Amino acid sequence: MKKLTLLGIILVLALTLGVAGISGAKEWKKVRVATEGAYPPWNATDASGKLYGFDIDVINEVCKRSGLECEITAHAWKGIIPGLTAGKYDCIIAGMQTTHKRLKVIDFAGPYAKTPGSFAALKSSPLAKFESSPDQVTLNDISTAEQSVMDGLLKLLDGKVIGVQTTTTHSNFLDTYFSKVATIRKYDSQENVLLDLSAGRIDAAEGSLSYWVPIMKKDQGKDLALFGPAWTGDIFGLGNGIGVRKQDPELKAIFDKALKSMREDGTIQKLAVKWFGFDNSPK
Repeated sequence: MKKLTLLGIILVLALTLGVAGISGAKEWKKVRVATEGAYPPWNATDASGKLYGFDIDVINEVCKRSGLECEITAHAWKGIIPGLTAGKYDCIIAGMQTTHKRLKVIDFAGPYAKTPGSFAALKSSPLAKFESSPDQVTLNDISTAEQSVMDGLLKLLDGKVIGVQTTTTHSNFLDTYFSKVATIRKYDSQENVLLDLSAGRIDAAEGSLSYWVPIMKKDQGKDLALFGPAWTGDIFGLGNGIGVRKQDPELKAIFDKALKSMREDGTIQKLAVKWFGFDNSPK
């Protein structure tokens, strides 16, 4: 009888633990956050090694509202998603676009921003004189007028060298639409794209408006000009989100709740204007 009772207790405990292991939500108290630290004004590193930027302000506010202790460290862009899936950190906030391709590997909370892409060139370049109408092209639904703008740019950039940061939506955009007419030169960081563009080693560059607009107000970008339309839709994804592992839905829910409250009370909008000079918050 005692043996049967003991066996029953063990069985009940096993079933209880099993159910808890399956359905029990993970409790988050400390979160390891990865950013790039080399993509101002989204995220950057000052001379003392301190991280700053829009992403840093956003994640700090998210963690504050969620009661989380967040440790933020910088990691190279190229391996930042593999690092997340390998468990080196718990989330990514690095101006990363939520795309269907990335959603096959990780999940995203948000979006917390949504910004089109754009071409830039030196003001002294003939490319800078190119005008487009309409001034925005939505790639997944191109009208006749938008196709005319695309055709004009393809002709304009024929034989040119265009710089872009590797493994980004902007890189995918150039590979898909411009690689047959232009040479696409890829860089490990947007800062190195800017250096070669400013030095005239490439003819043009493609990147986010949220990068170009602030940098053109500083000495590093004072000789640059935007040309062509703003690019949205399709390859450019569903907006910038916080990347999390698929096996961490509780963390995604925590982030989504905090970001929702930040959008509703205007915090995201204020931070966007602070860092970019315009509101690129998702509408």
